[in-house]
Amino acid sequence: MRANDPFARLPEAASFTVTSTTVQDGAPWPPEQFSGAFGVAGGKDVSPQLSWDGAPEGTKSYAVTVYDPDAPTGSGFWHWAVADIPATATELPEGAGDDTGSGLPGGAFQLPNDARAARFIGAAPPAGHGPHRYFVVVHALDVDAIGVPADATPAVLGFTMSSHTLGRAVLTATAETPA
Repeated sequence: MRANDPFARLPEAASFTVTSTTVQDGAPWPPEQFSGAFGVAGGKDVSPQLSWDGAPEGTKSYAVTVYDPDAPTGSGFWHWAVADIPATATELPEGAGDDTGSGLPGGAFQLPNDARAARFIGAAPPAGHGPHRYFVVVHALDVDAIGVPADATPAVLGFTMSSHTLGRAVLTATAETPA
């Protein structure tokens, strides 16, 4: 049984639009967005290109998260979390989530994912586990800086953002590893 939308239980927020040249909403990740770190053939752990628009008035910063609620962990798996993206930014280039965050705008930083790496880590659903959903979310926030330390978990980021989220733009990618 697959979990429902993990964002459905959060406080309501306005919606806005996120698109990607890397993956379309509801479509499978390309091979580059699979995890080389976890030994998926062809996986390169390359973060997706993202563009967004229509954020609510009063947006002072953004955060980006990538989350797999279908991971067999009991708590899902956080693949990427970026905080303190300036409100002037409306795009992240493909590969921005590398080891150094070289494609991130000034002031933005990556938090350690569930593999404890402060970078994007690609999809790696267990063979035969079925399709997994990857929620790629841009969160519009009412603060310039969210105030979490750089070594915080994505769950702490989410908890802290819950009272500061004005809007949420969601794109869902999928992945499956055959048995």
